[in-house]
Amino acid sequence: MKIADKGGFLATLPLGIALLLGAISAEAAQDRFIVVQSTTSTQDSGLFDHILQMFTKKTGIEVRVVAVGTGQAIKNAQNGDGDVLLVHAKPAEEKFVGEGWGIERYNVMYNDFVIVGPASDPAKVAGMKDATAALKRIAASKAPFASRGDDSGTHKAELGLWKAAGIDVEAVSGSWYRETGSGMGPTLNTAVGMSAYTLADRATWASFKNKAKHRIVVEGDAKLYNQYGVILVNPKKHPRVKAEAGQAFIDWLIGAEGQAAIASYRPSGAQLFFANARSTRHAGTR
Repeated sequence: MKIADKGGFLATLPLGIALLLGAISAEAAQDRFIVVQSTTSTQDSGLFDHILQMFTKKTGIEVRVVAVGTGQAIKNAQNGDGDVLLVHAKPAEEKFVGEGWGIERYNVMYNDFVIVGPASDPAKVAGMKDATAALKRIAASKAPFASRGDDSGTHKAELGLWKAAGIDVEAVSGSWYRETGSGMGPTLNTAVGMSAYTLADRATWASFKNKAKHRIVVEGDAKLYNQYGVILVNPKKHPRVKAEAGQAFIDWLIGAEGQAAIASYRPSGAQLFFANARSTRHAGTR
């Protein structure tokens, strides 16, 4: 709560009380922020730079983002190191809510994953529409593949695709299959540097500046669908959670203004995220 000094009210009070009220007012103003634990893709793609200023301008609430892999973001939220969780690994999100760490999960937006690779395309997968068939071909050719290996949403999706392809990547880790243990940007740099294939979210790939001769080689498979969800961290688990401000952010994000802000993010004219909160209020389906 901000205490206004209308008509010089503070000046009429004893010095000690005036200083105390002034300090409370300053502290309240500084406390108008929330922490969002989120993925590297929402940050690295430039989406947050685009939409968060709109929310802050409307509400006066600053949003401070901790951008890490989804697995780490969930752990951070479980530790109470954030007010809102915004990630892209639906089963893990539902588990987070089911165990009581979060209040409710809402769809926010979606895009897709793509497989990128060198122009030489040693596994001959360019133009394929079946992601698992492409991964089988990459494995058979032993062409280098760079994995994030960081328990992120992208990494979870990649492991699911390898499992569907019947490939045990744990058994070949360190050979043609390399785990970087880092975010999407560094992993893309590694893939470019070693002429390797990798799985990336489309938004981060579109914003990536060091593409060299790498390009998208596989896209368009329904299995590459990438849904994002948002959850308020449960204040009953962590009383420090700013539930009111956090829910205000969620309501804005899944409401008409936030959804329009997401849809309006079109760097270089290409839409990178597709708002779909209205498709279902809860976890729902695609």
